[in-house]
Amino acid sequence: MKKMVLLLITCFLLFNTTSAFADFDEAFLTLGDVAVARPCGLASLIIGSAVFIVSLPFAAASGSVKQTADTLVSGPFNFTFTRPVGDFQRTGSYKPPEKTQKAKSGGDDTTGK
Repeated sequence: MKKMVLLLITCFLLFNTTSAFADFDEAFLTLGDVAVARPCGLASLIIGSAVFIVSLPFAAASGSVKQTADTLVSGPFNFTFTRPVGDFQRTGSYKPPEKTQKAKSGGDDTTGK
């Protein structure tokens, strides 16, 4: 009888536990953001700005200065300075280019039709 009660209590304790992350504290996100993500964002802003200056003649020749500036400078700037601390939901600034009318209608130059 004692073994049966001990088995029931053990099963109850094993299957009645909750996850350790059920009460997640936002302090971990804030600490990780301030200690890791913001310095990395600042470094990517500095490196991206230097790469943008180097690539500016090529981007101007191809007509993609705005997209290049958004990717290399504006994205890291917004990630580092304008995003609320601890908020990783709005980190992406890249928007894929719109599909052309030919691609929307199903026409493709590679099919040979």
